[in-house]
Amino acid sequence: MFTNEQIKAAHSKVKSGADFPSYIQEIKELGVLRYKAFVADGNVDYYGENDYKVSSGSKYESLDVVDTSDKVQFEADLKAHQQGKTNYPTFCSDCAKSGIEKWEVNMEKMTCTYFDKAGNELLAEIIPAP
Repeated sequence: MFTNEQIKAAHSKVKSGADFPSYIQEIKELGVLRYKAFVADGNVDYYGENDYKVSSGSKYESLDVVDTSDKVQFEADLKAHQQGKTNYPTFCSDCAKSGIEKWEVNMEKMTCTYFDKAGNELLAEIIPAP
């Protein structure tokens, strides 16, 4: 099974959202089936077969995720991040300001779905091949 160290090594290669598809492919090859990333503190829960789970722990000081989501602003921030215009900490801060509580990646479906604090799905995207 995969380890936190292996995931950290894969994530260290990510410089912007433009690197996301390659990162997803690499951790999928490690055996990650899905993961949930939490904006408030950067913790990510990675899931593998047979209920295997690894948590990254908090990655930064707590961000205040606003209660009211702004899908239009979030989509603009996401697009900028995917184009390599922002780094990961900036993207997480932008998510908090737009009311994004978490995102979930499903390796089987190759989707990334963003949720607000009420658990509403705000956006689901297909992850492109690297």
